[in-house]
Amino acid sequence: MPFPIEVAAPTGFPDRSVRTRIKICGVSRDTDVEAAVNAGADAIGLVFYPKSPRFVTLERATNLARALPPFVTPVALFVNATVAEVDAVCAAIPHVLLQFHGDETPAFCAASGRPYLRAIRVSSGVDLLDSARQHPHAQAILFDAEVEGFGGGGKVFDWSLIPSDVPRPVVLSGGLHAENVIQGIQAVRPWAVDVSSGVESSRGIKDAEKIRQFCEAVREADARRASAEA
Repeated sequence: MPFPIEVAAPTGFPDRSVRTRIKICGVSRDTDVEAAVNAGADAIGLVFYPKSPRFVTLERATNLARALPPFVTPVALFVNATVAEVDAVCAAIPHVLLQFHGDETPAFCAASGRPYLRAIRVSSGVDLLDSARQHPHAQAILFDAEVEGFGGGGKVFDWSLIPSDVPRPVVLSGGLHAENVIQGIQAVRPWAVDVSSGVESSRGIKDAEKIRQFCEAVREADARRASAEA
């Protein structure tokens, strides 16, 4: 059943164009969804990678997505999934946004015809701009650290490596938490930020207070930017 909503009221946004969107990734419990929504998150991430400690079954993910209020987006994260697996999620959660985090080709990512995010792992020798340009149909490009297990490792990469002329909106991920997300937003000015391990009490277990603090820090970063640009 949907839970009572106590959505946090954003503050300090004289210019809506500077609002950084927030995705809380790797949610697996009703309380995680509730905490994310009440803190003001724009999206939740549902991990369909069986090797992840944040993995959810299709049935569980469907129930979590069903509890979401309007304007909070469920995002399905895949790592080298099959076409059938992607199609099953799209059928069960019609309004889902896809996120490809493995070695999927541009053709595979676009095959379903559904909006998607393309994750690019930042490491030496990777041409980030070329990788981003290969996905002209992506809703956004998510830059994450190169870690074992395809994300959620709590590792920060060098934000200065992100090109300034990425042709799609940028989502900043990789080792973010309440103490460093302001710095990350100031350095990259992304469209959105994505957090997973940075709002957990233990691996795979989300912490409501950390989620609240993270979302408040994002709003603080936006308020500072709006004030500086006023």
